[in-house]
Amino acid sequence: MAFQKRFLKGAIGTAVFVALLTALLSAGQIVPVAWADSTRFDVPAGSHPHDVAPAPDGGPVYFTAQRSGHLGILDPATGRVDLVSLGPGSAPHGVIVGPDAAAWVTDGGLNAIVRVDPSSRQVRRWPLPADASDANLNTATFDRRGRLWFTGQAGYYGRLDPGTGDMRVWRAPRGSGPYGICTTPAGEVYFASLAGSFIARVDLDSGMAMVIEPPTRKQGARRVWSDSRGRIWVSFWNTGQVAAYDPSSSSWREWRLPGTARAYAVWVDSSDRVWLSDWSTNSIVRFDPVSERFENPDGSTAAGVRQIMGRAGEVWAAESGSDRLVRLPDP
Repeated sequence: MAFQKRFLKGAIGTAVFVALLTALLSAGQIVPVAWADSTRFDVPAGSHPHDVAPAPDGGPVYFTAQRSGHLGILDPATGRVDLVSLGPGSAPHGVIVGPDAAAWVTDGGLNAIVRVDPSSRQVRRWPLPADASDANLNTATFDRRGRLWFTGQAGYYGRLDPGTGDMRVWRAPRGSGPYGICTTPAGEVYFASLAGSFIARVDLDSGMAMVIEPPTRKQGARRVWSDSRGRIWVSFWNTGQVAAYDPSSSSWREWRLPGTARAYAVWVDSSDRVWLSDWSTNSIVRFDPVSERFENPDGSTAAGVRQIMGRAGEVWAAESGSDRLVRLPDP
């Protein structure tokens, strides 16, 4: 497969990437897999797609056009992209599909939670309170009670009840850093702190965050995702590792990605395989917890993938550096 010609500014060049990947393959640190080629979809130039969220029913794929202030809606069958303006000053970061099938956006520019109706495209906003101005909103997750939990990298995490409009915001332990957030199958909510280098479990009633320390210090825990057993998988940005925290035993395991990795995105599929984006090689890798080996599912580069999400048979990623979305098969 031909390597992509466009790279995120500051990423390594094609020759260096090829040499590094070849060396890792030869050393057996990355296992190539014979899958069908990935499919890439162009989105409007300059939109800088940050996060991506495919509708679980096989319908549209949503993405945040961070630099243009839109929610993007891709029809994978036709490649058509519609843009929904989120309002003046919008700079959306995260997007997820809620239990109501709507797109829910954490908008750092508006400092608000935004809902976009999937049919009417109507936009509704819930601004954060004045004492959490400029929270630098990042990502969100729904708990099993239908409430939205979210993070703000300026040092906040919060909760919105869409039914009542009640919003609560708390200051995070150690200040700035809250980034990724997820819900486990049992309904527990965890978030990661990039600057604080920890993960935390949130008490869903009181809102109190209990800090959980990874074994590696100053690792830069960036994103989190739960597997089917409730283990919390974490991407370590500073140290290039992926880690798993098991709440049942309060134990950790850590693995270093091949090469001089910068692990950004993390997502776990229905078979409990772990997908990550590595910014040192500008690539997507998959980790098999059973064999404890990394696989390279996509022979081309993935320009600046900040988030990975999926649905039955598909893995989706947003290439922020190339203004494209990529779909990979998930066998």
